[in-house]
Amino acid sequence: MSVQERKQRERAERERLIVATARELAEQQGWDAVTTRRLAERIEYSQPVLYSHFRGKREIIGAVALEGATEMAAVLRAATAAADGRRARVAALARAYLDFAAANPAVYDAMFQLDGGLAFAQESTPEQLKDAFAALLETLGEVAGEGVHPGVFTEVFWAALHGQATLTRAGRLPAEFVENRVELLVDRLAVV
Repeated sequence: MSVQERKQRERAERERLIVATARELAEQQGWDAVTTRRLAERIEYSQPVLYSHFRGKREIIGAVALEGATEMAAVLRAATAAADGRRARVAALARAYLDFAAANPAVYDAMFQLDGGLAFAQESTPEQLKDAFAALLETLGEVAGEGVHPGVFTEVFWAALHGQATLTRAGRLPAEFVENRVELLVDRLAVV
């Protein structure tokens, strides 16, 4: 291995450590607790080393969001692959989405609530975000209904899931009715 390759590998490892530490700290104490000073202390690097990887907290949030989008896409695809039939796939997708949001609140916030400097629904949207949307579209596009644009249907269904995820977490919707809401959403919106 050349010196250049070793340095690149070490740089990538430091980046992964910064992102993993930011996620851990955010999940434990919230995003307000994630500062470059605290990250530097936890990973035992100086703040200038952090700034050589990320210009600040916004870019770290963006990196966490991209990692989360990749993870969510995999979770959604796994859930729908294990389901048999269109209705079952849509219900599995909805449950997997809501479970992911509940199990990873800081990552979910990085993806959809906080400013990570990422473009959505644009040409410049990062591939990880496009793939996460594609993971929704693959299943929801099948049940959009005749004359309904599959992408628009997916956006509406996604918005309903996002609303449930955020309102349930905020205590605005009772958690004990999550399954009822999933069933209602699937039965009323999807053409299965």
